[in-house]
Amino acid sequence: MCENVVVARSPEVGAKKRSAKRVRGRRDFEALKARRMRAATMFARGKRQADVAAALGVSAQTASSWFKAWSEGGRAALVGAGRAGRRARLSDGQLVEIEAALTKGARANGFGTEMWTLARVADVIAEITGVTYSQTQTWTILRERLGWTRQRPARRAIERNDDAVATWVREDWPRIKKERGAGAPGSVSKTSRGSRSSHR
Repeated sequence: MCENVVVARSPEVGAKKRSAKRVRGRRDFEALKARRMRAATMFARGKRQADVAAALGVSAQTASSWFKAWSEGGRAALVGAGRAGRRARLSDGQLVEIEAALTKGARANGFGTEMWTLARVADVIAEITGVTYSQTQTWTILRERLGWTRQRPARRAIERNDDAVATWVREDWPRIKKERGAGAPGSVSKTSRGSRSSHR
């Protein structure tokens, strides 16, 4: 993802975004709970984490996190695992705060220009929430959670005078084109016969 990507609020948020998401199969929460309870029983009997992982077919990291929870809160700590999958690090309330800051503009957030880049957005998110994201993760938040889209800035000088440009195209350019030698074939190569450097 390019650093100089500008983001903007998309008018099409909602149904399209939701319909594009993959629908995952439902998990058997009772079976998962039973497995955690079995782990709690094994820990209470003095079984090692490696033995629990092997017996229940889970990773060493899972057995370790279960053991930590069991050590701190007993069997009750393993009863409910809550939602399936990784918990979002940003709450809906934080997203509202982030979007409000972004809507104010880049200059209002301390940047020298009004152009939003992924690095700048990541800085604003870190400032507001204390959570640091990579540019890829920032783009995912903007696209999937806020419904923003990528935009390219118009390459146009701030000092541009459209009337002066139109006058130049209408009056000066035809005169320049007609001047002697302007239409003659030429070369920009330093080693071609017609170039000044070949006569040295």
